Amino acid sequence: MAQQEERFEIGHRLIATIKSAKGICHWGHKPGDSFEISAYDTASLCGFFYHEIFPYILMLQFGGGFPEEWGGPDSVELECPDKLAPVTIELRRLRD
Repeated sequence: MAQQEERFEIGHRLIATIKSAKGICHWGHKPGDSFEISAYDTASLCGFFYHEIFPYILMLQFGGGFPEEWGGPDSVELECPDKLAPVTIELRRLRD
């Protein structure tokens, strides 16, 4: 596998923040955790969670937005598909 020397960036930067966790997240995410995420970087989310939020990542990263009822044009809160230990995440677009 080739080493990634330079970070590939296109579109807007996104920050993901864990808002809540009921039970124990098996990947260790806890409320308050914050990290950058993109269509090219899973940010160490489990595959199930990343797959679930991927369309929303694309929407925010490449200029789309959401209605106010969903959090406004620059953010959205989503829940992990693990119904036994759901984690809620906020995706927020940074306008540089």
